[in-house]
Amino acid sequence: MGAVGDLAQEPRKRGKGKKRKKSRRIGIRIDMTPLVDIAFLLLTFFMMTTTMARPQTMEINLPPADVEVEIAESNLLTLRVNEEGEIFWSIGIEAPEKLEFENLRRFLRDRSSTNPNLVTLVKIDRSGKYEMMVNLMDELNLADIQRFSLTPLLERDKELLAKVKS
Repeated sequence: MGAVGDLAQEPRKRGKGKKRKKSRRIGIRIDMTPLVDIAFLLLTFFMMTTTMARPQTMEINLPPADVEVEIAESNLLTLRVNEEGEIFWSIGIEAPEKLEFENLRRFLRDRSSTNPNLVTLVKIDRSGKYEMMVNLMDELNLADIQRFSLTPLLERDKELLAKVKS
């Protein structure tokens, strides 16, 4: 049993009896310098070529609290906006008339061209939508109305509009 038993206990040899050596791994090093250069090049390119938009704001000049402003009735255009968003206009103490929002810009341009001293008083119902006030201010701006005032719609204005509507 000697020959067969010896073979079972001996380790198996590969090939011509030589052991295989493990090859040593070579460390890989990636140079990041070109990547950083490209990143900064792109950053400066986009910074130089992008146009920065200025925020669109409207300048508001508030008068001092202790100063009263006198305006002739013929130079005062009053725009009243009720809770439903309906617009009524009047000059001085005349009875208000209804005005459609689509015709507002043309109406404002016509009135300001006939009377360059026109001051617009905008009275808006507090329970109305904020969007209506913003749209109205945009229309004033697009119609080149520089002098206007905002104030809340008073109870007597609501009563006046109720009389006009009926």
